[in-house]
Amino acid sequence: MKRITSVIIAGFILFGIPVIAIAEKNPVQEEIFYRILVDRYNNGNFEQNKQTDVEDPKAYHGGDLKGITDKLDSFEELGYTTLVLSPIMANAPNGYHGYWIEDFYKIEEQIGDMKNFNQLVDEAHKRNIKVVVELVVNYIADSHPIAKDPTKEEWLEREEIVDTPWGDKAVKLNQENKAVQKYLFDVTTYWMKETDIDGYLLHAADQSNPEFMEQLTGKIKKQDPNFYLLADVLEPDSDITFLLQNNNLDAIDNHEAQQAMKEVFSQLGKSPEAIYENTMADREKNMLFLDDETMERFTQAVVENGRNSLTAWRMALTYLYSMPGVPVMFQGSELPMDGTTIEEVQRLVEFNSGNKDLVEFYNRISSLRNQFPSLRQGDYELVGSDGAMSVFKRTYDGQTMFIAINNDETTRSISITDLAPGKQLRGYLGDHTVRENGNGEYKIGLDRETVEVFSVTEDIGLNWLFIGFIVTVFFLFIISVIVISMKQKKNNSSL
Repeated sequence: MKRITSVIIAGFILFGIPVIAIAEKNPVQEEIFYRILVDRYNNGNFEQNKQTDVEDPKAYHGGDLKGITDKLDSFEELGYTTLVLSPIMANAPNGYHGYWIEDFYKIEEQIGDMKNFNQLVDEAHKRNIKVVVELVVNYIADSHPIAKDPTKEEWLEREEIVDTPWGDKAVKLNQENKAVQKYLFDVTTYWMKETDIDGYLLHAADQSNPEFMEQLTGKIKKQDPNFYLLADVLEPDSDITFLLQNNNLDAIDNHEAQQAMKEVFSQLGKSPEAIYENTMADREKNMLFLDDETMERFTQAVVENGRNSLTAWRMALTYLYSMPGVPVMFQGSELPMDGTTIEEVQRLVEFNSGNKDLVEFYNRISSLRNQFPSLRQGDYELVGSDGAMSVFKRTYDGQTMFIAINNDETTRSISITDLAPGKQLRGYLGDHTVRENGNGEYKIGLDRETVEVFSVTEDIGLNWLFIGFIVTVFFLFIISVIVISMKQKKNNSSL
């Protein structure tokens, strides 16, 4: 019997508000992913720049494995727990993106070698950071030995056009061919044995043959049940039903959520409730993201709408880091970088352009997610909305959290009525405290364009001992001032 990982409970019977009930803990939800396009991240070894031309958007720009290793402390500071690297296998010339593979068993020399890679993985693990590698199972370069071998024509589907910016030099593999299946399975086994990586991001999983995908992921999980298997979705409109039904996959790109989050948080006055309505079905497997290497950056949309990027990111991150699934940040988003075209989006990370306030918020929101299991696991419910403000509720293992996001242009409030008496809501982002009013309600009020994350605690009331201490200190200060003043007057009069 297949493992049931989640059920969707329709709450319309009681309140008209659906509840996502997650039946069991999903380990991948403990993570925060950081996706890296290796060549466009950070140049750590300038001696490897044989193919580098930063003026050519289609050439290598010099990012490498050492450059990633050099930044591991910053990943730890920002709370990222898993790095997801673009393909590292040897590519055809100018294959900076990693999708023109010529040799599945070698590392692209432009980004480093096996020693560099093993050092990256070892240093990451010392910091409790996992490393996942993007694995291309659909395509090879048209210069790959297989593509040039006339005896292997049945391995390919040459009539299939690869409609992507890099598709002109790619050939699609025939995943129904038994020899191709064995070849790709041997590749996955090789990297699992030769390195200490923690998982694969299966590139363009939505373009794969469903039977092959089930077989491949099953064999990998049989070798290592804890090995992460993530599904990259190439086309946002693809039918990914077969991926959602594949119990070997730990997380899957959710383009619907990305589009909804971008639409809401890039503009003032849009209710977060609209995102919730687009992320319901079987989505504890969500990979949730705002940016990736192929689309206009979130910051670009924010700026074009005349909005403050720091404000927009605070709201987006609060939602992203608290809903079911695993947050995925794309390189440079933490700065935050902008860009519309692929050339702009994929430029080298501009580390000197960082926003200190945004970095501080990353630290706070990732620390909260790490501190409270109910922000990573458990049931998820929309409590209610008022204008463009929404409050969400997460419960797990006896712990309850409320996430309040006011994306409105005015102050809004929402009342909670299902808490027992004698409780209080303690806020961690804005230090708000909400206590029960005379009607048995807990009223959460937020200023415009602000967020708060609350835990439910016992209402211990005012700390009279502390207040008494402060009052005593204040009066002693006043008395001392009076005494000193009187002494000064007495001394002056004696003169």
